[in-house]
Amino acid sequence: MSNIISVRVNETEKEILKKASTVYGCAISSLMKKLVFEKLEEEYDLRVIEEYEKEKADGTLELFDFDETVRSEERRVGK
Repeated sequence: MSNIISVRVNETEKEILKKASTVYGCAISSLMKKLVFEKLEEEYDLRVIEEYEKEKADGTLELFDFDETVRSEERRVGK
């Protein structure tokens, strides 16, 4: 079952959301859900990049060879 979350907006914000939902071809609720999750994904990606850059700058970044990792995992699971 879906949950409902209410968001209060003023009349100007409502009109902006109505116009945007028309552009995207969806309901306001679908637009808001889409935009919220896109924003969360962008923020997560930025944090991962920041962590990578910090570890690289600090000299603590540990990299793994893809092929060796696959072979090691195959040995571990017995393939």
